[in-house]
Amino acid sequence: MTRAVFLDRDGTLIDDPGFLADPAGVLILPGVLDALHRLQVAGIRRVVITNQSGIGRGLLTPTEVGAVHAEIDRQCAVAGVSLDGWFHCPHRPEDGCTCRKPGTLLHTRAAASLDIDLAASWCVGDRLGDVAAAAAIGARAILVRTGDGRDHESAVRDQGIPVVDDLAAAVDLILSAPATT
Repeated sequence: MTRAVFLDRDGTLIDDPGFLADPAGVLILPGVLDALHRLQVAGIRRVVITNQSGIGRGLLTPTEVGAVHAEIDRQCAVAGVSLDGWFHCPHRPEDGCTCRKPGTLLHTRAAASLDIDLAASWCVGDRLGDVAAAAAIGARAILVRTGDGRDHESAVRDQGIPVVDDLAAAVDLILSAPATT
């Protein structure tokens, strides 16, 4: 089994313009590609877990979401980086599904398909729901201030979750922390 970082997409990896359907709008945030590369070199899986309620709201199609993910993969590949998996929830918040973060169904599916040790893994995102899943799966969490992170900072600090400026700083913390199993 291997460690992983479960990454939020919008506001953590890329700029979040809201319900992104056009791959031409993909803007990877500064420092993200280098941070992903450092995780890759360390042998830590990079798995994206993303809520995409625009599908359930009829604002996006699964094909459009897939095209955005393909563009992120393309930009990563140009930098010599790869992501190990994409898992998205298409439901609206009011649908009550178990795959929408902070639900953990997507995390456990990823763990099963990619042989991930959840207790040795991390959840990184810019919203409370992104990091709240960590406690339920036995992982550790970090909130980034990019995207909506500043709006959620006090709530996660109250839970003892570290807050850092961006994904690069989160990776610094992950790589300096002792591994757990």
